[in-house]
Amino acid sequence: MIDKIKSIFSIPELRFRILFTLGILIIVRVGAHIPIPGVNGEALAGAFSNFQNSLFGLFNTFVGGAFQKASLFSLGIMPYISSSIIIQLMGSVIPYFQRLQKEGEAGRKKITQITRYGTVLLASMQSYGVVAVFLPSLNSAGQAVVTNPGFGFTFTGVISMVTGTLFLMWLGERVTERGIGNGISLIIMVGIVSAFPNVLLNEITLVQEGVRGFLSEFILVGIMFLIICFVVLLTQGTRKIPVQYAKRVVGRKVYGGQNTHIPMRVNTAGVMPIIFAQSIMFIPSTVSTFLGDSPFAQTLMNLFSFEHPMYWAVFGLMIIFFTYFYTAIAFDPVQVSSTMKQQGGFIPGVRPGKRTAEYIDNILTRVTLPGSIALAFVAIFPYILMKTMGINYDFASFFGGTSLLIIVGVALDTLQQIESHLMMRHYDGFLSKGKIRGRRRM
Repeated sequence: MIDKIKSIFSIPELRFRILFTLGILIIVRVGAHIPIPGVNGEALAGAFSNFQNSLFGLFNTFVGGAFQKASLFSLGIMPYISSSIIIQLMGSVIPYFQRLQKEGEAGRKKITQITRYGTVLLASMQSYGVVAVFLPSLNSAGQAVVTNPGFGFTFTGVISMVTGTLFLMWLGERVTERGIGNGISLIIMVGIVSAFPNVLLNEITLVQEGVRGFLSEFILVGIMFLIICFVVLLTQGTRKIPVQYAKRVVGRKVYGGQNTHIPMRVNTAGVMPIIFAQSIMFIPSTVSTFLGDSPFAQTLMNLFSFEHPMYWAVFGLMIIFFTYFYTAIAFDPVQVSSTMKQQGGFIPGVRPGKRTAEYIDNILTRVTLPGSIALAFVAIFPYILMKTMGINYDFASFFGGTSLLIIVGVALDTLQQIESHLMMRHYDGFLSKGKIRGRRRM
């Protein structure tokens, strides 16, 4: 491994790309600690402790704790991700976006431009809700979070947060263009990983105080290793459908006549089912937070708390549902069958056209079922650890769920790009046998 690292830094272009990416990520973490004007940081920290297990707590995890500090990057890159998802979903139902997807490079540029406009719109709406509604309503020990609410605070807060989101989007695009890996995904990953040092220090403190023994920590490390291996298998697992292409003679050249395959991923939907399901599952607890101490609010809080079995059951079923839902949107068997037929490809033993689409859809349905169940298990596993091992949510989140899936997926994608640069220059990759297979970018 040391030789591989030396090979990486011996290539000037690859060294520049890695250092450029690290520099951008440092800027991202610095911006996450710069608060917007007019906010009492101590009061905000005390007031936000009541929202850790709500939708705001999940959002704060994705932005690396920036939302808890009301910083310039409070919204993170999430408005851009939300805009991208909306455009992708609209591409399945609206003919205009379907035409853009088929127009090649020009269509992709137009979709990117629309996504950016959508980012500005969503960031403006979200920042106004945070600055004008959420922050002024908070207080801690009699201290208001916003020292002087009004038009001036709202205007500067909205401008600061929207500018911060657009700056993050620009940094992510620069990383993708001049750095290594997918910039947007790396920004999300570094925000999640930024909480790990504090979690690790807390665990060391618990061991030193005798609250948790060395054997328990050793078991937790072993469980983390096994669950990471399982997530890697889930991320990389594919079902290959063999495809043959007929020979075509164009002029004096012969095209086609090759054998290939369609890789059907076990987890085609990625982390999106967990994000959708978790967002919906946090709505009851978030609503109950604003309702106060009413009986209805207490009932909602109890039924949808992390400790209640109903939360786990409903959460797992929703993940299975959203896995099928998002897979049906992301992968269209009819379009794949039509493209194969136009290019002279066919699946051995299956007629081209409608029969091929039905065959692919049947395999996709069967492959998605174990993938969705495995995804639900990975999402629920942190809560099982909280119940059985008595660890807190911050530490348990690294044992599964959205955080671990994003970290593993982005790490595999980045390593795959580094290995491609090494192999292109006749260096061995990170693995002496085989290659790291990439994943779909976020």
